Amino acid sequence: MYTQLCSRVLFPLHERLKGHSSVPLRRELERSQWLNPQALADLQLNRLATFLRNAAQNVPYYAEQFASLSLRAEDMRSLDDFRKLPLLTKPLIREHSEQLKSKRAQRLVRYNTGGSSGEPLVFYMGMERVSHDVAAKWRATRWWGVDIGDPEIVLWGSPVELGKQDRIKAWRDRLLRSHLLPAFAMSEANMREYLTRITATRPRMLFGYASALALLARFAEAERRDLSRLGIKVAFATGETLYPDQREVIGRVFGAPVANGYGSRDAGFIAHQCPQGTLHLSEHIVVELLGADGGPVPPGQSGEIVTTHLATGDFPFIRYRTGDMAVAAGQPCPCGRGLPALAEVQGRTTDFIYTPSGLAMHALALIYEVRDKPGVKAFKFVQDADLSLELFLVCDSDLTAEVEQSIRAGVLRRVGDGASLAIRRVSAIPPEKSGKYRYVVSRARG
Repeated sequence: MYTQLCSRVLFPLHERLKGHSSVPLRRELERSQWLNPQALADLQLNRLATFLRNAAQNVPYYAEQFASLSLRAEDMRSLDDFRKLPLLTKPLIREHSEQLKSKRAQRLVRYNTGGSSGEPLVFYMGMERVSHDVAAKWRATRWWGVDIGDPEIVLWGSPVELGKQDRIKAWRDRLLRSHLLPAFAMSEANMREYLTRITATRPRMLFGYASALALLARFAEAERRDLSRLGIKVAFATGETLYPDQREVIGRVFGAPVANGYGSRDAGFIAHQCPQGTLHLSEHIVVELLGADGGPVPPGQSGEIVTTHLATGDFPFIRYRTGDMAVAAGQPCPCGRGLPALAEVQGRTTDFIYTPSGLAMHALALIYEVRDKPGVKAFKFVQDADLSLELFLVCDSDLTAEVEQSIRAGVLRRVGDGASLAIRRVSAIPPEKSGKYRYVVSRARG
């Protein structure tokens, strides 16, 4: 009853007061998701055409782009036509921030990314973009039989969220039964308190960074805390790559399936996993997977994710390079939704290690050589621009010289001849500025 009050009355009222249209948008998304793939593709292409016309007419940066390329928005009738437009990158956004604002924009809000891979990106959002992101997340939540108003634990570390804990937001979260636990402060004492709060709250859902949820799950296991009978229906892991071992330990300790979500503050909520295990793409985001030559890659082949968020008319993100890699799914989902899907999100381009021979190696290749080794409590690989590697280890007395040597040999065997590896034992590995814990960070680009 209380969940229905929140979902049908309190949250819609909150959204209306903020000028958001998330409620009708969520209903629209829940209808359109059942269209067949061709109908959805046609719908998206029509929306894209309207979006491009508005950008060409009202956004100085894109008016100049269309003019310099002798293109007309009216001639963008297919994705092949669309790909004539240049890619948008973070440096371009920084350089042309004012020119990317629509002349018709109102109530723009300044945002920035966490900067976990370098300099934070400053950009702007209008009410339409925020409403679409809220609606997309809300819809995905309901796929799992939970809703706004169900007790929720949020393990998050973004400075934006943590900086807004004023009285109004605190009361809103209390009314909606959403409890925030800071992912910045994952000390043993704090995690013990987190487990106590989770046990007392008995949440229906968890939401947080994959690494933070996994860290808390492993700590609960070490503390012999049984959380599997609390009635948690789903754990939503987002914000970073969800590795298989993280999914396994989160699901086992909390006694709930783990739903992967892919998105970012700048690109939006892009894909959400349904109970059948498929990462469905949102209708309001055009997603391209591009190879090294800049052309589209077929299903089953890895490509960089390039997005066009169709609700960013006030500050358009058109063909935006996310820096993330993924593989498209080639088969429809058994759930019956016509939404296109990703078979796999492989992580950021900065999650790939580059070998002296020029090979780009997925982070998992190195993670497997360190994970579960005796004495290893935490670890992180950092690759510099010269391709040299550093491995930071938090360890205990079980990490013998022999174990360390086996780790070194395994890593160098993976990376190949000419590789350099320095192993450094440290007392702790701090999170990134965003609050995320990353196993691999590469500053090389091959």
